[in-house]
Amino acid sequence: MLDPERILRLEDDRVVFLDQRRLPGEEVELECRSADEVAEAIRTLAVRGAPSIGIAAAYGYALAVRVGEDPERAARVLAGSRPTAVNLTWALGEVRGASDPAARARALHREEVERCRRMSDHAVPLFAHGTRALTHCNAGGLATAGHGSAVGALRAAWAAGLLERVLVDETRPLLQGSRLTAWELEQAGIPHAVIADSAAAHMMSRGEVDCVVTGADRIARNGDTANKIGTYSLAVLAFHHKLPLYVVAPTSTLDPSLESGAEIPIEERDGAEITGRFPALNPAFDVTPGGLISAIVTEEGVHRPPYVDSLPLPGGRGAA
Repeated sequence: MLDPERILRLEDDRVVFLDQRRLPGEEVELECRSADEVAEAIRTLAVRGAPSIGIAAAYGYALAVRVGEDPERAARVLAGSRPTAVNLTWALGEVRGASDPAARARALHREEVERCRRMSDHAVPLFAHGTRALTHCNAGGLATAGHGSAVGALRAAWAAGLLERVLVDETRPLLQGSRLTAWELEQAGIPHAVIADSAAAHMMSRGEVDCVVTGADRIARNGDTANKIGTYSLAVLAFHHKLPLYVVAPTSTLDPSLESGAEIPIEERDGAEITGRFPALNPAFDVTPGGLISAIVTEEGVHRPPYVDSLPLPGGRGAA
């Protein structure tokens, strides 16, 4: 497993990230000395993945308090860095109410890693012997500040002798799958192969996929789930081919304030990430309806439809 403090950490006068933009070619650390610099690192995907974004924002706020920045301004700047992942505003709320923001931010980091360990263990029974899984984007240690949600589940299934191989979508436009997930699977010694996003249907039709496993950036009360653009397409394909789609995500990704995915804000990124010459639309996420998701796994267990009852949400039967 990647050392959580190697991925991101708070030091006396800086927040330090393993710069995900430089992987897998180089392992380079990025130092940020203000809330503005942390927010820019989040915006430019030096640090990415919903749980990691939340911890980064918490560390950025704690740093701002420590070095004498205006804490309210710091919170606004950090909250505005990316709109879709609810972990960001959740983590900021946790540290803003703390007497010692730095201590609370570090505790959040430890808690997030432990949540991912627990959800990975809960996911293992979903895998049969010889499972060939397909995953999208990066939901490993890099994205979750240490252990991994979807990739954590794949690692647990591999350790249990259940996983045969992982197909890794490139994940357009920034190739988080072929750059980051493939790198993490290589580090873990898990057999894998990178495929173009558009090859998923072909691989399913040939019987090369047994299940789809992804992470999430925000989950509404009814199970509608925002994840990296292209996840909805995979869900439709999996449904057509009668394959299960499993979403693995911590409870910090649940948003009890939203009744459905229609209310989830979708980040629109610079079209230059796709083309520097032609007009481009570049949504970073899409929303998969809960009805296409076979199970959502959190640290509380495996949740099945109807999610409004089974997810651990206020007022739901699944609440812990």
